[in-house]
Amino acid sequence: MIPRFGPPPGPHRYRLRPGAYAVLLRDGAALLTFQRAPEPEFQLPGGGIDPGESPQVALHREVYEETGWTISTPRRLGVYRRFCHMPEYGFWAEKMCSIWLARPIRRLGPPSEAGHSAHWFPLADAVQLLDDPGSRAFAAKVLRGL
Repeated sequence: MIPRFGPPPGPHRYRLRPGAYAVLLRDGAALLTFQRAPEPEFQLPGGGIDPGESPQVALHREVYEETGWTISTPRRLGVYRRFCHMPEYGFWAEKMCSIWLARPIRRLGPPSEAGHSAHWFPLADAVQLLDDPGSRAFAAKVLRGL
């Protein structure tokens, strides 16, 4: 059974939206992305998996777009479901979020995705900054494992 975080589904039609997200650790610090819109929030870098794209390819692409960093050795930690409205796309989504642990290797430049910026935090602080309860749970699991 896949755990669900956040509110239960409501009376909406939901579109399945698979995604890949990463807890990115380097020297005890975590790399988060700050997204200004639609609501300002810190997030694990990552995003939607495009049709025909593997979760690993999506993870590398999304992390680069949102942080400007390349990553290596992603290891899948698990998956969770989340039901939410995605105003930037204009639909309600059942997000199927796969979470990975990876190491940021090299910063190639600033984030290429508009409205995103990359920030380093001690992992314990990063856990507290994450708004999404599923992301927070997986980051806390990594923190407990250190």
